[in-house]
Formats: sequence, C-alpha cells, structure tokens
Amino acid sequence: MKRLVPLVIDAVLVILFCLIGRQSHHEAVFPGLLRTFWPFGAGLLLGWAVAAVLRADGEFGSAIRRFDARPLWPTGVVVWFCTVAGGMVLRVISGQGTEPSFIVVAATVLALFLLGWRAAWKALR
Repeated sequence: MKRLVPLVIDAVLVILFCLIGRQSHHEAVFPGLLRTFWPFGAGLLLGWAVAAVLRADGEFGSAIRRFDARPLWPTGVVVWFCTVAGGMVLRVISGQGTEPSFIVVAATVLALFLLGWRAAWKALR
C-alpha cells in the first residue's frame, strides 16, 4: 500500500493540472475532465513502467517489489518526461490540441508538480 502513495500523488497532481487547464480556458471543468486527463494519465502510467524497468537491473519481479518512486532522479524525471511526451502524442492521435505554447505550459506545470513534490520530499527527509 505504501508503495502506491507516490502513484496516487502523481495521479492527483496530473488531475489537478487538467482541472486548472480546463478552468483557465473557461471550459466545463468536470464534464470534459476524462477527455483531458486520459492522455496524460496514460503517459503517467507509461512513465511509471519505464522507471520501474530502468531500475530492474535484469530482475524485474524483485525490482517491482523494491521499486521506490520517490527519488527525483532518475525516477521523477522519467515519470515527468513520459507523462508529457506520452500525453502529447496521445493528444495528437486523438485529435486534441498540441499548440507549442500548450506544450511549454504543460511541461512546466507538470515538472513543477511531478518533480516538485519529489524535491520537497528529498529536502524534508
């Protein structure tokens, strides 16, 4: 259970990013939330999978049991990158917008969120 807390934190922060984005564009916040969230949610899951594989060192089963998603490097950076890149690719595939300014804003806000809590955890530890 304790190992899922970082995933829950990441997911809540990605949802918050989507809520803020919808609100700032004066869109109905909750009715379209799933449409906005799913590409980034899928990217987040991809990031977790990639980070776990990178930490596996050939023994994937035991690595998953030992996997700690709290470190800023490399885990946080991998999760952030995959969330942004995967989210943008899936938005393109699904016909959603990916204006350059949106990519910059999304990358910046998600870095603040997904890397920020990890940096704070490390500083407080």
